[in-house]
Amino acid sequence: MCGLRLEIEDNVVTAIRGDKEDKFSRGHLCAKGPELKNLYEDPDRLKFPLKRTQNGWEKVDWVTALSDIATKLVEIQNKYGNDSIAVYSGNPSVHNYGSMLFGQRFIGRLRTKNNYSATSVDQLPHQLLSYWMFGHQLLVPIPDIDRTNFFLILGGNPFASNGSLMTVPDVKKRLKEIQERGGKYVVIDPRKTETAVHADEHHFILPGTDAFFLLSIIDVLFKKNLTKKNSLIKEEDLEKLRSIAAKYPASETQKLTGIAAETVERIALEFSKAAGAVCYGRVGVSTQAFGALCQWLINSINCITGNMDSVGGAMFTLPAVDMIDPKGVMKSSPGSFHTYGSRVRDLPEFNEELPVAALAEEILTPGQGQVKALVTSAGNPILSTPNGSQLEKAVSNLEFMVSVDFYLNETTKHAHYILPPSSALEHDHYDLVFNVFAVRNTVRYNQPAFEPEEGMLHDWEIFSDLTKRIELLKSEKPLPKELIKTKITPSAIIDHALKSGPYGEKSGSSVGMSLELLKNSPHGVDLGALKPCFPDRLWTEEKMIRLVPKEVVSDLDRLAKYGQKLLADKNDNGSFLLIGRRHLRNNNSWMHNLPKLMTGKDRCTLMIHPEDALILGIKEEEEVFVQSRVGKIGLPAEITEEIMRGVVSIPHGFGHAKEGVSLQVASKFAGSSINDLTDDQVLDELSGNAAFSGIPVFLSKKSA
Repeated sequence: MCGLRLEIEDNVVTAIRGDKEDKFSRGHLCAKGPELKNLYEDPDRLKFPLKRTQNGWEKVDWVTALSDIATKLVEIQNKYGNDSIAVYSGNPSVHNYGSMLFGQRFIGRLRTKNNYSATSVDQLPHQLLSYWMFGHQLLVPIPDIDRTNFFLILGGNPFASNGSLMTVPDVKKRLKEIQERGGKYVVIDPRKTETAVHADEHHFILPGTDAFFLLSIIDVLFKKNLTKKNSLIKEEDLEKLRSIAAKYPASETQKLTGIAAETVERIALEFSKAAGAVCYGRVGVSTQAFGALCQWLINSINCITGNMDSVGGAMFTLPAVDMIDPKGVMKSSPGSFHTYGSRVRDLPEFNEELPVAALAEEILTPGQGQVKALVTSAGNPILSTPNGSQLEKAVSNLEFMVSVDFYLNETTKHAHYILPPSSALEHDHYDLVFNVFAVRNTVRYNQPAFEPEEGMLHDWEIFSDLTKRIELLKSEKPLPKELIKTKITPSAIIDHALKSGPYGEKSGSSVGMSLELLKNSPHGVDLGALKPCFPDRLWTEEKMIRLVPKEVVSDLDRLAKYGQKLLADKNDNGSFLLIGRRHLRNNNSWMHNLPKLMTGKDRCTLMIHPEDALILGIKEEEEVFVQSRVGKIGLPAEITEEIMRGVVSIPHGFGHAKEGVSLQVASKFAGSSINDLTDDQVLDELSGNAAFSGIPVFLSKKSA
């Protein structure tokens, strides 16, 4: 979403800078931007299909590869049923609109229930609560950061992530501007993150107890009459919420969270009195055992204080390609939940995807519906999903696997075929997803900087051809001996959507939005600040906010029992609670093969508090073994007061010391995978999302 200026001489990128004229990013440039050059030039990047043979990897032509893959997939489905094929789509998929549009067609043609993605190890609770409370999974509330005066952040580190489900370039400056206009921002997190260091306040919280903190905030708001009327909320729902929160007064929750009652009461008072306030929770609250409850409570705080769909509060975008409008040409599904479940554990489907924590057991467990083949796209689930060691064991036993990816990494090395697409500088770009989460309505279209090398294909061309070959085989028709071209391109689809969207001629807008307009506007087009849009954009039948969905009520007993268990245990078994962390320069595993992003001191360390280290006799940089129910890894200690006592932290995305991987830079900074410790059996039971935060682990020294 950041505007870039590429300087190119003799077909070589000499510099990549932030575009100061960009309507959205205002010249900001995050760590990933300049590295598009090194990604494009990476000698490890694959460009043509590879087939795994007894003699190693062999280059094959596209037609041979695509025909063989289509044949194998159809044969497996004919033999075992449609659900015998699983698909996993990784995080980069949502940054590539061609892959999204044509990848979904491919998945739809397979007609398998075994569809997985990075959603269920990340933002699933956000989308699920938007579906339950507002009627549509993409009605995700976005902090109006440029106009708020009190920003309460739980489990988020936008200094490192640039916001994620709050698309916000130049977040440091924007947060500083809150303080400069007399406002403040407060961070609640078990670690004093890069964001927390610059906040007005930071408060440590025991991992997994955010729901108790949020409930006590709501209790204070009700008891001190700090709530505001909202005509879109039923009175009976307000009373339900009041009754639920009354069971969690701050005087009691402080025993669970570690945050003093007077601090809770003061935050609630300041939040309610601010002229525009917003509560926002990110990965730290989504990826825990009560992730869905947390997102419900965050939305509820914004609702009952008059800060939902309000300037300076939590607002909603109106992007140029509107995937929410029921009359729109690109309208997406509002969502679905538990219309079916996974075969082994009956984990709930959301939006026709199953939780990825179920994937390994669906491969390993015999019986009708067992997964026999896997297709991965732009993903490395062995490093990015819970209990990666078990998943590695599972995929190594598959009858067939194919990966659409341009790296030979920890996951794709198990594939029978790797189909590499073009890189970001070789295809056009329109951001379908992150415009939906942006802190301002803007739009931009990027044309490719380079033509792909002759014979290369884009993601969408791979998926389009493969889909057509599967259709031909299922119709018992012969396969062509040349690539199957399609007249429908991603840009043509987007052009139609832009013209038909809220800023297009068909909507009567004076903007006259079209692809041609965007091609002539390389710095993007500013469509204005977020505006209140309820009840018009609500998707609920009554056009009301469902403040207390029945589904969340059913999960409250589990929360209460957890609280009782915490009070009874008092952690006297010597275990620590493990949390993850991200770093500005290596948010994702694929970034580890880019030299400039890996410079500096070792970042794959175990953060531990000095007092905990002293008790265990652990010294700085000493190797420490960390063990959970599912695995054990070793890594150097980083002793710091920026982590809460009783808590340890390991970064995400490492673990590159595996044979058969072709990542020259990443292998030099191999590190250990946190997901060899995270547990596929520990989930947010309500949503099915992975619970990475708060995993019990035991520490030991190498010399012990």
